[in-house]
Amino acid sequence: MSLDAIEPGAVACLSRGEIARLKIAPGARVRVTTRRGAIELPVRQDDAIPDGVVFIPFAYVEAAANLLTNPALDPFGKIPEFKYCAAKVERVAGEQAAE
Repeated sequence: MSLDAIEPGAVACLSRGEIARLKIAPGARVRVTTRRGAIELPVRQDDAIPDGVVFIPFAYVEAAANLLTNPALDPFGKIPEFKYCAAKVERVAGEQAAE
């Protein structure tokens, strides 16, 4: 089974609390911005994600989360460092606020 069959598109996984804070519903689009760039993608509620954290899979060209994170490599293993960085998550203009 291919990844596209399991997960056809990129999403931003947010906690129930972050979704409420943003006044959106799952499926609404958010903009995730770091000092390196920004991407927009739909939200998926994930109760395993803590408040204040966003998780974006790295497997999608159309939502290139790698462009938002640190490009540094481990000097010995030459593997990417764990992908984390400060990010701002906001509702995309025009998205309906949740009731």
